[in-house]
Formats: sequence, C-alpha cells, structure tokens
Amino acid sequence: MERLGGESPHHDGQSSSSSIKDYEVFLNFRGPDTRLTITDSLYATMIRAGIRVFKDDEELRVGEEIGGELLRAIANSKIYIPIFSKDYASSKWCLQELAYMVGCRKSDEKAILPIFYEAEASDVKLKTGSYGKALREHERDSGEDATKQWEEALKEVAQIKGWNLKDHGQDKLIALVVEEVLNKLRSTQRNWHDDLVGIHDQMEAVMDLLGQGTSGVRFVVIYGMGGIGKTTLAKAIFKCISSQFQCSSFLLDIRANSIVDLQKKLLCDILDIRDPKVIDSDEGMNMIKERLKDKKVIIVLDDMDKREQLMKLAGKSSWFGSGSRIIITTRNTYFLAPETNPLDDNIVPVRHQDFFFYEMKEMQFDHALQLFSKHSFQRDSPLHDYNSISNEIVKITGGLPLALEVIGSLLHSKSKITWKDTLKKLKKVPNQDVQKKLLISYEELEYEQQQIFLDVACYCIGEERIPTYYMWKACDFFPKTGLRVLVHLSLIKFIEDDRLWMHDQLRDLGREIVRQECFQFPGNRSKLWCPTVGLDGTDNIVALKLIRLANVHDFTSSEFSRLRNLRFLELDGGNFVGNFESLLSKLTWLSWHHCPSELHAIGLRLRNLAVLKLSESTITEDWNGWSSCMVNDNLKVIYLTRCTYLKRTPDFSKCVNLKKLILKDCIRLEEIDSSINQLGRLKYLEIGKEGWASWMSSSVCFVEVKSSRDHFTIPRLLDSIGGLKSLSMLKLENQGGVSGLQHSIGELLGLKDLSLRGCPDLEKLSNSIGELRSLLYLDLSYTRISGLPDSIGRLESLLKLNISETLITELPNSIGNLRRLKFMSLDGTKIRELPKSIWTLENLEELIARRCANLKGEIPSEIVGLIQLKVLNLSQSKVCRLPMTINQLYSLRELVLSDCKWFQLLPDLPTSLTRLELSSSSLQAIPDLSNLGNLLHLDISDCSFKFGSLTYAQGRIPHLNLEWLGRVHKLQTLRLVLSDSNLPPIDLSSLSQLWSLEITCTDPRSLTALPSSLEILSLQDVKTPLEWPMFSNLGNLSEFKLSRCLLREIEFGDVLGQLENLQRLQVRECKQLVRLSNISSLKELRVLSVEYCPQLTGIESQPSPVGDCSSTERPIPDALKLEKLQSLRVYYCHSLQKLPAITNACDVDVIPRKLVERPGRGSVLADGCSVTKHVEEEEEEESKTYKRRAIGETGPSTGTTTPGSPTPALKSTKR
Repeated sequence: MERLGGESPHHDGQSSSSSIKDYEVFLNFRGPDTRLTITDSLYATMIRAGIRVFKDDEELRVGEEIGGELLRAIANSKIYIPIFSKDYASSKWCLQELAYMVGCRKSDEKAILPIFYEAEASDVKLKTGSYGKALREHERDSGEDATKQWEEALKEVAQIKGWNLKDHGQDKLIALVVEEVLNKLRSTQRNWHDDLVGIHDQMEAVMDLLGQGTSGVRFVVIYGMGGIGKTTLAKAIFKCISSQFQCSSFLLDIRANSIVDLQKKLLCDILDIRDPKVIDSDEGMNMIKERLKDKKVIIVLDDMDKREQLMKLAGKSSWFGSGSRIIITTRNTYFLAPETNPLDDNIVPVRHQDFFFYEMKEMQFDHALQLFSKHSFQRDSPLHDYNSISNEIVKITGGLPLALEVIGSLLHSKSKITWKDTLKKLKKVPNQDVQKKLLISYEELEYEQQQIFLDVACYCIGEERIPTYYMWKACDFFPKTGLRVLVHLSLIKFIEDDRLWMHDQLRDLGREIVRQECFQFPGNRSKLWCPTVGLDGTDNIVALKLIRLANVHDFTSSEFSRLRNLRFLELDGGNFVGNFESLLSKLTWLSWHHCPSELHAIGLRLRNLAVLKLSESTITEDWNGWSSCMVNDNLKVIYLTRCTYLKRTPDFSKCVNLKKLILKDCIRLEEIDSSINQLGRLKYLEIGKEGWASWMSSSVCFVEVKSSRDHFTIPRLLDSIGGLKSLSMLKLENQGGVSGLQHSIGELLGLKDLSLRGCPDLEKLSNSIGELRSLLYLDLSYTRISGLPDSIGRLESLLKLNISETLITELPNSIGNLRRLKFMSLDGTKIRELPKSIWTLENLEELIARRCANLKGEIPSEIVGLIQLKVLNLSQSKVCRLPMTINQLYSLRELVLSDCKWFQLLPDLPTSLTRLELSSSSLQAIPDLSNLGNLLHLDISDCSFKFGSLTYAQGRIPHLNLEWLGRVHKLQTLRLVLSDSNLPPIDLSSLSQLWSLEITCTDPRSLTALPSSLEILSLQDVKTPLEWPMFSNLGNLSEFKLSRCLLREIEFGDVLGQLENLQRLQVRECKQLVRLSNISSLKELRVLSVEYCPQLTGIESQPSPVGDCSSTERPIPDALKLEKLQSLRVYYCHSLQKLPAITNACDVDVIPRKLVERPGRGSVLADGCSVTKHVEEEEEEESKTYKRRAIGETGPSTGTTTPGSPTPALKSTKR
C-alpha cells in the first residue's frame, strides 16, 4: 500500500507489539487511490465511535515483505476491511495483507467486510482485465506460488457481501460500515461470565428451567453445598437476563440479614425509592405483594435457609407480574417441605407447579484445574514444571470452586517447597471436609491478619471499610497490609459502597475457629455473638455483640470486670450501671443502638476508643456520656444516626484526630460546636437527612438560630469550612438556611465528593469552587441555585454532575471543559438551551434532561461529538427535532422522548438502540424502524399525558404504515398508543421474543397474527367483539387488559376460556359495558380487576342467556367459581348492586363496601377472605352520620349511588 502523507507510526501503525494486540479493526487499502477520500473519513468516524483501528503507513516500511509486527496486527484484529480501489491489485503489500487476512479468517473465524471503491466485485473476481493484468505482472517478480495465493484470496473475498460506493454515496456507506462493525464487535465481545470457568453448561440448564418465553411466574431453586458456586451461577444468570425484565433485585446473603432490611432492599430496587417505610415484616410483605403484582421482575434470593424468609419476600406467584422469575440459592431444600421438597433418596422428582430445582455438582476435573491455574498462575493451565503437583492438589481439593480459588491464591508466586508443604497438609484432610481445606490458607496468615479475618467472620460483614480500618489500626493489626493480603488470598472482598464481604463458607470457618477455642464453655472464647451467654465471658473475650436481648438489660460493672481485654462491643438498649473506672480500657469500637438518655456508669473513660456509633437514641447535647466517649485523641470515627433529640453537637476539642464525622437524620440538629474547626485531619463530613427525616424537619428554620461564642449554626459551618483542609467528602443535605457556598470552599483542595442536595435556601456558588481540581462528584439537586459560575469548567476531574430540580436557566460555556464527565442530570431545571460546548464532552455517557419545560427547538447536529453517549432522556421537554447526525452516536442505547408534545419527526437512528420511547401530540409520521436490529423496547404514541389523562393528536398521522414492526426481531415489549385506532393490518407473529404488547385498535382483527411468546396483552378503544382466532396462538398469555372499550357485553368463555395460563384479567374505564359473563370459564384466573365501568350491572359466573343485554334486571348469580382466585378488585362500578358469591378465600378490595354484603343473608365472601378497608369510606360514613344527627335523623343511610353519578377522583382511592 503506497500511502501518502506522514502520520507518526505511533499514531496509526503502532510499532509496539504490546499495543498492537489492542486493535479491533484492520484497514487494508492502497493509499494513492483512497487515502484522501474514503479511508481517512472511515478511519476518523470509527475512532469517534470508540473503535480501535489499525491503519499503517507504507512509506515507513523497508523491504518487500510484510513484517512480523504487521502480521501480529492482522492476527490480533477481529475485523478486516479491504478497500478495493481501481489500482488496488498493483500493490504487493495490499495483496500480501489480504492473503494473510484470508488465512486468519479460516482459522480464527475473523470477519472480512469488503468495500468496492471505484472497483466492481467482478474486477476482484478477476473476471475483468485490470486486476488480472496486475497479477500477471506480479507473477514475473514474485513467482507463480505467491501470485496463485493472492488470486485465491481475491476470489474468496469477492464472494463476501460488502458495500459498493455507487450504491450509497460515501457518507452513507461509511455510516453503514461503522454500524456493521459495531454490531460485529458486540457479537464477538466476550460476556463477563466467559471468564467464569465451567459455568456455561450450568447456565444453560438453569435457563431451561427458567423457561424464558413462557408465561406465569416461576421459582427456580439452585441448591448444593456451601462454596460450590451457587451465588456465582445466580449472578451470571442475573446479569445475563435482567435486562429482559421491567425491574430486578439481587438480595445477597439472606441468612445474615433481617427480614425487614431485605424487604426494604427489595422494594428499593424494584420501585426505585430511596427509603421505603417498612415498620415490620408483615407490612413489608403486604407492600411487596401490592406494589409488585403488575411488574415483570427477576429477583434472586441468595443463601436462603428458612421458610419464613420465602413467605415474607416472595410468598406466592400472584405477588408478581406475569413472566416474573424468582431464583433461590440454598444449601438445602428442607425448608421448602412438604409440598415442594425434592429430596427423596437423592432424586429430584416432579415438583410443585411453580417450583423447579437444579442441583449444583462439583466441577469437572478439567474445569477445576483451569480455575485453580487462573488463581495460582494467572493463566488457564499450570506451568510445565508445576503440572504434576497442580493435578494432585486439584484432585485432593475436589471440585469446590471456593477451595480452588482460595488455595490457588495462597500458592500464587510461592516457591516449590511451599507447594509441596501445602500438598502434604491437604493430604491429611478428608475429601469431604471443606473447612479444613480452607483452614490451610487461614494458618498461613500472620497473627494480626488472622484477627482481622475472625473479626470480619464474626462481626464485620457489611461494615464500611473506613471504621473497621481505624479499629484494627488502634489494635496494631496493620490493617493496610492485612486487608490487602486477605483480598489477595480471596478470603474477603469489598463490594458496593466499599463494604466488607465474605463468602458464607469462610464466615462459617471463622466462627468455627472461635468455637473451637473452647467448645464446652463459650465464655472462654475470644468472641461471642450469642446474647444468652455474652456476659458470662472471661478475660479471653475481645469482642462481644449483645443485641436482640429478650428484655432491656442493665450492664453492671461487675459483669464487665471479667472482660478486661474487650476491644469490640455492640449493644442494643440497656445501660451501664456501677463503677466503671479502669474498665473497658482497651475498647476500640462501641456501637450502641438505643443508648440511654442518661448514663448511669461512674468513672467510665474510653481512652482507646477509635470508633463510636450511636443510633436511634434520645441523647441530647447535655448527655453525660459525651465526656466518657470523647476524651481521647485516638477517636477516628463518629456516627450519630437518628438521634432525634440532639440539637447541638458535642465538643470535639478532645478528639482532634477525628477522620470521619457522620451526623445523619438527627432531625432537630441546629448547631455545630465551633471546635469542629480544630479537626484538621477530618476527611469525611456528612450532615444530612434522608426520606422521612427531611420531611419531619421541614419546619425547622436553621437560619434563625442564634450563634454563640462556642457554637454556630449549620449554615455558618460553610463560612469557615476552609479550615478542614483534609476533607475529601462533604455532604450537607436537606439543610435549611444554607444560602450560598462561600469562598472558603475553594481551600478544600483534596475534596472529591461534594453534595448539597436538598438545601432549599442555596442560591449561589462561589467562584472558588473551580479550585476543587480533585472533585469527582458534585450534587446540587433540589436547591435554588439559578446559575453555575464559569469556574465550574476548571473541575478537570469531575465525573458526575447533578443539578436536577434547580432554578438554573443556562449553563456556562466552560461546561465543555469537563472532559472526564460521564453523567449529567438536568432534570426539572429551567434551562432553555444547551450550550454548544456541551457537545465536546466526549466521555459523557448519560445526559438526562427530563421535565425541562423551557428546553425547546432542535437539538444541534454537534451532538455527534458525544461519542460515548449511551442514554439520552429529553422527556417532557419542548424539543421538536433531533439532528440527522444522531445516527452517528454509535454507543447510544436508550433514547427517551416521552411526552414531548412538540416533537414532530424521527430521523434515522443508530442501530445500537435497545430502548426507544416517544410520545407527542405533534407527531407527523412513524418511520420504518426495522433497521434497529438491537431494539428490545419500543414505545410510540401520538398522545400527550396531562393530569393523568391522554391528550390526543389534533390530526391523525397520514398514511400510517406499520408492516415493518414484524421485522424488529429482537423486540420484547411494544407499546403503540395512537389517536387513529383504525390500524392497518399488522402481522407480529415473527417477533418471537415479544412478551408484552399494549396497543390501541378499534378492531382487534387488524392484528392479523400475534407471536406465541406473548404473556401480557393490553387492548384499548376496542369497538368490535373479541373473537377466539385472535387468541388461538396465545398459549403463554397470562395477563389480559381491556381499557376504554365500547362493548356492552364481554363473554369470556368463547374468547379466553381456552387459555390455560391466563392468570390476570383487568377491565377498566369501559363506559358502555353492561355485563361481564362466563367469568368462571377462566379456570386459572388468580387476579380479577374491574374498575371505573359506570354502567356495569353484572359480573356473572355463567354465560348470559340469549336476549337483550341492556336489561338491568338480572338475578344475582349463585357463585363466582374461580378456585384459584387470589385477588378480586372492583372499584367505582356505580350500577353494580352486588357481587356474586366468592367460593374460595382470597383478598377482596371493593369500593363501595356494600357490594360484598347481602341484606339479611350476610356476606357473599367465603371464610378466610380478607377485605381491604378504605379510609375514605370510613370518613364518608362518619360525615353522613354527623349530618343525620345534626338534622335529627336516626335511621341508617342506604348510601345508594345511582348510575351515571360522578366518578370519584382516582387520587381519593387508597391503593
């Protein structure tokens, strides 16, 4: 390739073999023909798309043969793009490269994507003269063998379908090539679980049990011994398929957490709320089954061992929407007995209809050896000299992944002598004794590292790194080295929020080591966590956890006099009583929930305390315990959480080495002791309220609090914050009176995380914020800031910027200097336009601009500069158009334009999209989107939403053509809500992955064919009767919704009665509907909901007799015979006088309540039915009673509602 020009070889043609291996695409071209035209443009476009391209310079070469490094560049690339130009075949270099590419393609399944640029495929096939003539000339110089090889390569590549310049034009051709390259790369990229050894067959087996594409709710139980890889398998499956569900949650290590905490985590994950209010497990259970029943979810319940856990977290399939999957991992299945217990002489028989079981087996030997080698040699197989001993160790260790990982990590970089010693130790351990195998790694630890390991196993799982670090440092355990060693040996890990985690098998090993210290007399052990024997300890006790005591307990000095070496203490309630002088002198950690407002101890001085945690207590600023706890300069961490009576902080002058101070949800806190200015080593400061705490404190006006000589208000704290030079995290959240960020903030040069979220009086920032060059995260959301200073552009390290719900109207141009920024949220701001400089943020991955009501007009074409953008959300803005260049955002995954009522036309979109949402009453056309081959979720509407109702387009979309929908083959959910319900015929049968369809259509017959994968079907605005042929293919349908239909009667027996999996039926806002008949034909129905149908007079078990359905005089049917019904909801159907009798126990939620009562005959409900009591009904009845008494009435009110009376507002219904 005779390339012209002179790029540095270190830019295009890399000379470093270490960097060559990183390339994804190799360009093969002749420079004089294409360099200044298509080649440079294609190269630049791929670079912008984040593709690593190799494009070398031939003028830098020496000799006639392609060199070793160039060959390595070809071999290590995944995709080859030869550009066949007019004189391509005249270059020996091009032909040599092409032949080598063809050879690599045959052996390694590489991809070749040819471009025919001023040359035809017939030229390359040697059917015309130019290429053949060039080859004959080469034959004289290079010989017949080489020329023959080049000829075969040309002919083979010419057979591959590529692109011809004359068919597309250069710009369009480049766009098509780049899209195809990205698609190829996505398909060849290894999934994260490809690095997990031996897991693929197991994943396939569990996937089969999950029954992807089938309806209903399934529970899949993965069971097996500890350490065998159940959690790893569940994680791999979860990561692989969670995107196919509406919501997802992974509850890790259930055995080690309380039910209420798990319920909160589940609700937080699924409902996306920060702090769900769950008082007890029963309330949490009710919230789960009420809030999740319409959602398709995937939930993993990891390490479950009690039936109560299952019943409180996922008790019934009816708690979840159709298609939901619940994965349970457990060491045994006995807690599922009797109806779902699979074990019978180690055989798994046919089980309960909702439960499927998979037993984890030990790893096969070749997989076990590979896993062991990954940890011991950092490769897939042993070194040659270690092959024999590795085989022996793997055979003895068995196929237990945890043991292989731990022992392999232990032997990494160790001498052969250590290997042999370890092998001898393993041979002494019985094969079935996993803990003894793991014990070998524990015994290799130094004493201090062993103590850290045991502390984690017994007390510290889930604790944050920083407090535990300072505790161990105070004990001279050298935690910096110790933690690194334990992580390296795979004995502990740090997970989300920098919290400690340990495998349950290792946790059990640590606790067993402590038990073995003195098996018969627990008081002689070093650590106790059982409250019944906790105070029976001796001098051996170093750590004690006394929580969940049966009764409030006062801890006496005589009890603690025996615990002179105690260094860790966790209490819940109670008090210290007696003379504690010289006691607890070695205590480094005190965590006290519900500590008393007055300490009864005398002489208590905790001089070595490093960590103090006081939570949910009634202590005040005058608490007599402050002097006992804060009298030393060893104190490093203070947590004061939900101390609701605390108005002023204590004096910090005696703990000048404090590193972390957290004042969280102390709702009455008004003043900070001025001694905080002496905390020059403080690194983490958080003063904030979350959830309920911020609402409770909303009436507190901090700005009115008078400062004194020794204290100042929380807002005043920012005036002198510059004195805390060591701060790396400052969170001051939901605090009133903070009106500005003062100049002194710029003195915190090490600050990395700054949050002023929810400070309602914050109006401005100081220019000095630009001095925070180390800042990574800045959160100013829910404040009254109206602008950002220009100095914001100097935050060169910033990764995340959140200015949601502020008064900001424009962004400074300097925002474009934030070149490392990955996330920006402008939700709910007053911003009118986005500055041009924002389009230079080449690392930005998410741009969220929802509810920006003033943002209007067109998005400029410069958006193409956001080459890493994955998520663009402009919902509820006035944006009317996107630029044509948006199809060059090759990383874009989600485009959300919901309720953009001015939006008119969609341009060509990038094929990388997986989600597209668009609703606009100004929509002019729905384009053909069949080229979006990766699209999973599509939501299009020409309606806008206002005050909970639909505003339809003023004019219908002309020439509506939707036949292309059947070609978006990966589509999983489709929502099509159009003002023109007279749809053209649509065939969706080819959408084999579609599980949810919501569509407006006056005549359902326009849906000519539906896929059998469909689980949820929602029809709106139907005017013609439902007919069986439409449903005949829907064997997996489990949920059917009918809204705003204009039918007077629906007879379900002939239409839905044959659907064996139909479990949920919802009929809503059908204003002309008079009867629902033959309901009892729906034998599998679990949930029936009928709402806001004002003319409905009958919900009937049997088919209606032939006659006029307009008659309202109907006998009350005997019974609604739905044996599997679990939930019945009937809301505001004013013409309905009574419900049919309910024959089985279920949850009943009706308004008005009179529907379930028969005068003189009692309730229509079976025994065991639970009836929801609505607050508004009680209030209404009380009001009527009060009015009757006021006018002298004594008789009961009938409370009859006439048909056609106004429907109560939806917000008045307590759901």
